[in-house]
Amino acid sequence: MTNPDEPLFPGEDDAAPVAAAGPAVRDRIRRLAREQSYAVLCLQGQGQPYGALVAFAFTDDLRHAVFATPVSTRKYRLLTDCDRVALLVDNRPEKANALMEVEAVTVTGRARQIERGAEFARWAGLLVARHPYLEQFAQAATCALFCVDVVRFLHVMRFQEVRQWIPTNGS
Repeated sequence: MTNPDEPLFPGEDDAAPVAAAGPAVRDRIRRLAREQSYAVLCLQGQGQPYGALVAFAFTDDLRHAVFATPVSTRKYRLLTDCDRVALLVDNRPEKANALMEVEAVTVTGRARQIERGAEFARWAGLLVARHPYLEQFAQAATCALFCVDVVRFLHVMRFQEVRQWIPTNGS
């Protein structure tokens, strides 16, 4: 189930197939997205990877995520240079003594900056509803808001069980 708009790694067609997610995995993805407050935002620039911690919020249908960042950061510059991103959400803090119970989901998609106005207010409202302590930060003139249009979720359990879910209007 590869989306031609977002290829996997070169040569991945030869790798072990990723299984499609059933309802139970989609529920696990929803739970991780709801219960975890932070994600690692994965970016790239000039051929180099970069990771940054962000507070995030997803829409109810999980087709979009939102986060904020100061405009004076490397993160902002990299986001404006390349819109392809990944968010890694996991439950490591809750499972410190139960390594095989750790779950993670990698969310891939395209990030776009939200311009100030009605759409900005809507996305900022979603983020602040989940993270009230970010209200002043999100509204600051020195802060940018980004929406990630989700392409796929890759859910991993027990370090090797990988399931893919591509959200659609009907799922």
